[in-house]
Amino acid sequence: MGIVRGLPPEQALGCADTCVISKLKYVEVPLNTPDSALALKNLCEESDTKGLVVGAGTVLTVEELDIALDNGARFIVSPASVPSVIDKCVAKGVPCIPGALTPTEIAQAYQLGATAVKVFPISAMGGAQYIQELRGPFREIPMLACGGVRSENVMAFFGAGCDFIACGASVFTLADMKTGNWQSIERNLWWVRKLDQKSIINLAK
Repeated sequence: MGIVRGLPPEQALGCADTCVISKLKYVEVPLNTPDSALALKNLCEESDTKGLVVGAGTVLTVEELDIALDNGARFIVSPASVPSVIDKCVAKGVPCIPGALTPTEIAQAYQLGATAVKVFPISAMGGAQYIQELRGPFREIPMLACGGVRSENVMAFFGAGCDFIACGASVFTLADMKTGNWQSIERNLWWVRKLDQKSIINLAK
């Protein structure tokens, strides 16, 4: 999953095309940057017929959830587990990936109805090794690793048992997005083609 924090709304077409060329299936537009709602709307429209699934991130309130859905988001990501947001996603049948860090938080988020759990910030807990440890008791909980995941350590996270990873500024650099240097971002996404994505959980509900 790509995190396009700060994507300029006018760069939505370049972003969508680059993700499709790179075989990236999912992109998250965080809602805590200027013009994020418009960027989300534009990216959803550009991706609609291209097989790229766009969601909204940093969704922490029901009001932000409504903004995300009104602008076309097809899944929801949060840095924390907010019961009211999860409940509304479940009621509407919208895939949601709330954030959690400790074993207790991860279990609680999944019990509330999370589609998958965003283990964040994973780098603070030792990276891929932490995911491997969690896989002992939590074999059935889909997990997304986020926070310190980069092109050079992606494979370690999948090897440890991650179902998803999320890469943000290390791949989708703000400078490249602002200037439309999508060739640079495409080079940063070299690892996507190496993945067997047939087993990835479907967020395109």
